[in-house]
Amino acid sequence: MSETTLAALQSVGYEQPSPIQEQSIPHMLQGKDIIGQAQTGSGKTAAFGLPIVEYVDPSIQEVQALVLTPTRELCIQVTQAIRSYATTKGIDVVAVFGGAPIRTQQAQLKAGGHIVVGTVGRVKDLISRHSLVLHDCRFVVLDEADEMLDLGFLEDVEKILSLTPNSRQTALFSATMPPPIAKLADNYLYDPVLVKVKSATLTVDTVEQFRLEVKTADKPQALVDVLKAERPDQAIVFVRTKIRCDQLGRTLKDKGLNVKVLHGDLSQGTRDGVMLSFKGGRVPILVATDVAARGLDISTVTHVVNFDVPISPDVYVHRIGRTGRVGRQGRAVTFVEPKQQRELQAIEEHISTELTEWAPGATTKAAKVVEEPKRHTKPQITRSADEPYQRLIAGVGSAQGVEVADVIAAVTKASGLEGEAVRDVKVLSQFTLLSVPAGDAARVVEEVDGVDANGVKLHLALAGS
Repeated sequence: MSETTLAALQSVGYEQPSPIQEQSIPHMLQGKDIIGQAQTGSGKTAAFGLPIVEYVDPSIQEVQALVLTPTRELCIQVTQAIRSYATTKGIDVVAVFGGAPIRTQQAQLKAGGHIVVGTVGRVKDLISRHSLVLHDCRFVVLDEADEMLDLGFLEDVEKILSLTPNSRQTALFSATMPPPIAKLADNYLYDPVLVKVKSATLTVDTVEQFRLEVKTADKPQALVDVLKAERPDQAIVFVRTKIRCDQLGRTLKDKGLNVKVLHGDLSQGTRDGVMLSFKGGRVPILVATDVAARGLDISTVTHVVNFDVPISPDVYVHRIGRTGRVGRQGRAVTFVEPKQQRELQAIEEHISTELTEWAPGATTKAAKVVEEPKRHTKPQITRSADEPYQRLIAGVGSAQGVEVADVIAAVTKASGLEGEAVRDVKVLSQFTLLSVPAGDAARVVEEVDGVDANGVKLHLALAGS
């Protein structure tokens, strides 16, 4: 790498590359296309950002690189990271996203913009207005492609890719590799190198996980007690609803704690301000809903507290993945109300381990992962990361009293699948969606047929069939 890029790395405090960086950067510097399987927090922004900065020519006043992101929050975060690498070289990085004046972004693009980081919808809009021209775009990055799929953006992504030069270098990063993403890679990447970082290392093995059984009325005081005992450098407290978020924020402030709240009802300007304050270390405690915290990637978070039990085991894994980043040790405490034992059981089955009862100063075996790296630890996730999954549907939902834990328990018991193989369970009013390994889908549909789920008979079918 050039001296300017190395100087930028030193200025932002990088000393040791993460696995995704170590495996990806050499291939990207050689001009190869990359498929990177890694979760948020693995250091993937630097994995693609540094090679781009290395090769972008600031003397050429054209868009030379495009990074597509699924959400506004991730767009802002990636932009900030790449700017920190690019400033020493005089490279202009422009962020374009919805919810902000398009004219301002048009003006920024007209004034420059060597690297554009944008959400799919706003990029498509700017292209249609001829404000974003990609004829000279040499690099394209698709960041968190599986989330783009979940949000229904894949068709737009393909349209954008079709407007970039065939000679471009392309990098696709995704935590999972469902069939539509694999097909996208086949169609738009040339002889790509596959780089995989196991999610278990990031989201489970580096996090000490605790449970605290507490009555509903006692939870706010219990949270204060946990925070005072743990003394986190930075902590994210997850709640289910916006109302609970505001209420809990006020309670903590009344107790003298420095805290901010983050949820979808806040204005975008307020949300941006909160994220900047938290990322800058000026606020040690953030109370947030799951949706608002999407794209919030801060390596200094030492603790996650699940004030409300997550709605599904997948959400639990995603939440605790906010700490224990890039090899650092993190701690997660989940509050469990007496009526939530089934939800706790579903989580423990999903991660193949039992949560340790929390007490001041408590530790778990996970603490030894960092202290004794040569010691073998039990793998937390046994399925292949790139295994194809099939979406299933059941004609029952919350209106019939069915909950996520009921579905997971019924499916795993009848089919013999391990808990972590039943993914993305979404219980809606009149039906339920879930995903299972594609190779087991037909068998699961047959073996689960008529099985009891909290007093309701479960009948599954392949979604879309």
